[in-house]
Amino acid sequence: MKIISWNVNGLRACLSKGFEDFFYEEDADIFCIQETKLQEEQNTFHPEGYFEYIYSAQKKGYSGTLIYSKIEPISVKYGIDDEEYDNEGRTITLEFDNFYLVNCYVPNSKRELERLDSRQRFEDVMRDYLNGLRKDKNVVYCGDLNVAHEEIDIRNPDSNHHSAGFTDEERNKMTELLSSGFVDTFRYFNKNEVKYTWWSYMRQAREKNIGWRIDYFIVNKEFINNVNSTMIYDQIMGSDHCPIGLDFND
Repeated sequence: MKIISWNVNGLRACLSKGFEDFFYEEDADIFCIQETKLQEEQNTFHPEGYFEYIYSAQKKGYSGTLIYSKIEPISVKYGIDDEEYDNEGRTITLEFDNFYLVNCYVPNSKRELERLDSRQRFEDVMRDYLNGLRKDKNVVYCGDLNVAHEEIDIRNPDSNHHSAGFTDEERNKMTELLSSGFVDTFRYFNKNEVKYTWWSYMRQAREKNIGWRIDYFIVNKEFINNVNSTMIYDQIMGSDHCPIGLDFND
């Protein structure tokens, strides 16, 4: 089974920049999208053969998640039962026969770290949520998790030490999640490889490959042997993020 995840930074904009070509070329079983920035009635992309699950933020033009799946899930859950985050359309969970898929757009701590405390609370709620799911079935957790976990995951670690997405607090929360029984699939298979998934639009960052790896596929440790490969499609344009992929036996 192949799943692709992509923060499109506005689906309508990305559709005008080659999104459909990539979608159909990859022919994934499930396609997870973050930061759709649209309401359900504004979505014009309805690929044949896919079930659609969209979760929009109450605030128009902000946040939002979406999943296209060739396989109809057993159940669908929107949100994580927390009003602050659920109002922003950040999480969709699909239940399949052998695993749960959680598509997530983790809140950014923002400039001056004004939302860091809220972000830390989100991490605690999400960790408990994932571990609760894991008691029942395997878990595939994917999306824009808005943190570069290790120094290898960011081009300029020293100058970004206090930047949103690379603070000690955020990195420690990722460590807590992994230590509770989960695995960062890309780093598991590529211990020393340097690849990024996000680049600023400023200062020709993408051309110079001054990036961050902040998009992930994470699975519970019992499931890692089912994973065949991970992919970072860093040559695919259309957003300030690139798509990532996971191939596994369910």
